[in-house]
Amino acid sequence: MGPADGEGSAALEFDLSAETLARTWFGELAPGRLVNLERAMRLDDRLGGHLVSGHVDGVGAITRIEDSGDGGWRMGFEVPAGFERYLIEKGSVTIDGISLTVVEPRGRTFDVALIPETLTKTHLGRAQIGQRVNLEADLVGKWIERLVAPHVAR
Repeated sequence: MGPADGEGSAALEFDLSAETLARTWFGELAPGRLVNLERAMRLDDRLGGHLVSGHVDGVGAITRIEDSGDGGWRMGFEVPAGFERYLIEKGSVTIDGISLTVVEPRGRTFDVALIPETLTKTHLGRAQIGQRVNLEADLVGKWIERLVAPHVAR
C-alpha cells in the first residue's frame, strides 16, 4: 500500500486478494467512489467502542436515509440472507468499517442513527440509497453462535 502518485498524493493504491473481491463490493470500485479508511487499533490502545475485527461478513445495501431532526440521520440497510441472526437491538454492526449501533432490527433490514460527527468524519454523509456497503457482524454474537452450535439440536 502506498501513494499511487508519489509522496503527499491523495491517491492510494491497494492490492486486493481474491477473497476480498469475493466478500466485498471493492470489485465495483470506480474513480470518485468514497471509501472509509481508519487505522487499526493497537492491542495496547484503550477500547472505547465495539468489538470488531475489520473482516467483512457480507455485502448489504442502503435502503433509506432520513433526517432525524437533530442534525443527524437515520439510515436503513438490507442484509444478505443469514446475516439477520446477528442483528439485535443495541448490538453492534460495522458498515464499511464504521462501527455503529443497531437501532431497530426488522428481519433482513435494520436502522442505525448517525450523529453529525459520523456524517462529517466518514463517507456516510455522502451515501446514497441503493449504495452497496460491506458489513461486519457483531464479533461477540459470532463467537457465541460458534460455541453453542455443537450443543444445540437442529
